[in-house]
Amino acid sequence: MYGRPSWTPVWLGPIISLLIRVAEPTQWHPCARGRRAPTVTMGAPMSTTRERTLVETSPVYPAGSRVNESGHLEIGGCDVTDVVAEFGTPAYLYAEDDIRVRARAYLNAFRSRTDDFEVLYASKAAPITAVYRLCAEQGLSVDVASGGELHVALRAGFDPARIHLHGNNKTGSELRYAIEAGVGHIIVDSFGEIQRLDAMLDRPQEVLIRVTPGVLPATHSFVQTGGLDSKFGFGLEDGLAERAIAEVRASRNLRLVGLHAHIGSQVFELEPYVSAIEALGRLVARDWECRILNVGGGLGIAYTSADEPPSIDDYVDVKVRGVQRVFDPVPRILIEPGRSLVGNAGVTAYEIGTVKEIPGVRTYLAVNGGMSDNLRPMLYGSRYEAIVANRAAEVPDTLATVAGMHCESGDILVTDAMLASPAVGDVLVTPATGAYGYSMANNYNGAPRPAVIFCRGGDARLVVRRETWQDLVARDIP
Repeated sequence: MYGRPSWTPVWLGPIISLLIRVAEPTQWHPCARGRRAPTVTMGAPMSTTRERTLVETSPVYPAGSRVNESGHLEIGGCDVTDVVAEFGTPAYLYAEDDIRVRARAYLNAFRSRTDDFEVLYASKAAPITAVYRLCAEQGLSVDVASGGELHVALRAGFDPARIHLHGNNKTGSELRYAIEAGVGHIIVDSFGEIQRLDAMLDRPQEVLIRVTPGVLPATHSFVQTGGLDSKFGFGLEDGLAERAIAEVRASRNLRLVGLHAHIGSQVFELEPYVSAIEALGRLVARDWECRILNVGGGLGIAYTSADEPPSIDDYVDVKVRGVQRVFDPVPRILIEPGRSLVGNAGVTAYEIGTVKEIPGVRTYLAVNGGMSDNLRPMLYGSRYEAIVANRAAEVPDTLATVAGMHCESGDILVTDAMLASPAVGDVLVTPATGAYGYSMANNYNGAPRPAVIFCRGGDARLVVRRETWQDLVARDIP
């Protein structure tokens, strides 16, 4: 299972809790530290008041989400049923203020501890022009992992000096694009890249070396990136990191300014970050100064009400204190949040097209999406929750499996969900899809990719239009 299962409430940190407290002055977020969140017992009678509370206090929905007076789910002040009536389904809906609040939480957590830092949006989580632009407006820098992400970041208005280029197999065209654009930092990932990049340059280029520190956090093996056996970076245990440092320092145009390490994604434990920082500290020799230390990203989020990720504040505190303890002088500290910035800010809305009851076995709800818009359940076995948006105030009375529309038996979005009398034509929402839904979307079975809608203050605006059938053949040669 992807992520750490738990049956305790979730603490999202004081910034997110404060937002909910301001939005609902008479209530305090029940997921705050030391208090138990409400849980759903299958078959237990619940009032509509209880249903409203479950949405409004849930860690999986965007902050400020609620069940409105019509009994409908509301995201960013927008009635989801009205949004899909205008823009259709499937659709990715983002509460854009949720992203803003989380970005500020990262910045404020750093500012209370150090003056020399940089927060980079890990844009692979949601490479959407509007998201890049929002992050730039909040004062974040950005990391990109391809020429395509670099192109979108530049188009969104990011200062090239605040762009960091990643990738374990950057092509020659991607490196040339980065050089011509004036990208601030390139994170070198192989000996071949060191040689190619140096040969391309006719000016100095600041670089960081990606190090695999030999630390494996408790997460899905597919997103563990800090071990010795990794396609990423240079290992510590085998001496390759030290050799890479020597080669960069001996190059003609590369200027080594620091180190980078990312140990994995959807991480709930904080201790592995300390171990990784200590490992990086052993690489810094007396004859060169590590001016920048990028300690990666990886903070997990709540995909279900049972998940318990650390707060942003605790996460930043561990990294800052770790660097300050190990490094002297203390370098500029960089981190790369992606999922924890946008994951809980987004939901996906579908229309239920079929209800299939197999007596004594299972009830299937087929929606007009699936593995073409959310590949994570099939790729990682990820768990999600679901709600019928137009019956959000009603008592869940049906245990059902939410299936996609694709020609795969494994196209299952949610295995067991308690839903309120689901019927054909209802709007079904899965929360916590703001990260890696859009970025992994595909055209399997010829499905056009969904629209992306930003919701704020009751206004919904289209930021990515829905693909059409004509788009599917636009690149084909007759």
